Amino acid sequence: MARTQVAIIGAGPSGLLLSQLLHRCGIDNVILERQTREHVLGRIRAGVLEQGTVDLLVKAGVGARMQRDGLVHDGFSLGFADRNLRIDLRALTGCGVTVYGQTEITKDLSDARAAAGARMLYEVENVQIENLGGTHSTVRYTHEGRSAELLCDFIAGCDGYHGICRKSVDATAIRTFERIYPFGWLGLLADVPPAAHELVYSNHARGFALCSMRSASRSRYYLQCGLDEQVADWSDDRFWDELRRRLPDEVAATIVTGPSIEKSIAPLRSFVVEPMRFGNLFLVGDAAHIVPPTGAKGLNLAAADVRVLYQALDDHYRTGRSESLDRYSGRCLARIWKAERFSWWFTSLMHKFGDDAFGGRLQSAELNYLEESVSARTAMAENYVGLPFDLPP
Repeated sequence: MARTQVAIIGAGPSGLLLSQLLHRCGIDNVILERQTREHVLGRIRAGVLEQGTVDLLVKAGVGARMQRDGLVHDGFSLGFADRNLRIDLRALTGCGVTVYGQTEITKDLSDARAAAGARMLYEVENVQIENLGGTHSTVRYTHEGRSAELLCDFIAGCDGYHGICRKSVDATAIRTFERIYPFGWLGLLADVPPAAHELVYSNHARGFALCSMRSASRSRYYLQCGLDEQVADWSDDRFWDELRRRLPDEVAATIVTGPSIEKSIAPLRSFVVEPMRFGNLFLVGDAAHIVPPTGAKGLNLAAADVRVLYQALDDHYRTGRSESLDRYSGRCLARIWKAERFSWWFTSLMHKFGDDAFGGRLQSAELNYLEESVSARTAMAENYVGLPFDLPP
């Protein structure tokens, strides 16, 4: 039976970041991942990073390429009624955000862990977690056709919404909060220059649209779509035409079209479980919470979880105390629910909800209020750039 201090289930950005930070604290850990390394590195995700996330990546020793290639944005725009309202993040809060794709973050972290000789097992099957309430826990799994066991002090569940960690918890010990939205996002990735140098979120009678980017030459665009729609029904030409219709004229005129690299449809949901600790198991990131992508909070919340957990584990192994570990769930959830609120509010503000004329008027009133009120824009900016990275429970 193999032995480690922390078993990390999942080799996405949260699992890799936790592994890297623990390694720099001298804490032994092993990563177990269900997918292939190529699959993990190839997943296309968003990458609007709060300053707290940027600082944590730098602390982990993986910030060089991000600092060189990342795009620092001092604001973003809200499109509505055929005009643009710029939210000046820098002027309102003193900081901005960094655009750097999650795919690139995963690559940087994976390369760093490999260079350090980390134990990372891919294509792991049949994972079972045992004895969560004991002095030590056991993770049983199959790798390369052979059964194996890993004895550990703690388990970090970084395996996402569909992972085994949350499913291993007694259903009577966990409470779930969820909201399903009646639409999804159709995303298109293309090697074309962005429509604007900052993100543009557009409220339109035909539905929401977003102009985003991965770099100065690669753009990511989104359209609100029905949950019953299929990617195959959306040719590139149809996507580009519909995108232009939903944007203010001055933005639509700047759209450069090109063949898509990838198209996909993602449903939107808000999801939180309480608590996030069960004996020796700590849920991290999407295993414990999901937000609509409108506010760009998913990766940043996962990074905040990692920050609290690695510091608590470091404190435990240095001092023998357990107080920081005991506070993990409360400290994380204090920030999570505020981000859930913001993501729900922003989603409700920008999307079309059927033929709800009353709701449409409320959206217009809210957008007009943002245009008129510095205080309203400041509150929005504070949430967008990220509330304090570690809030007390």
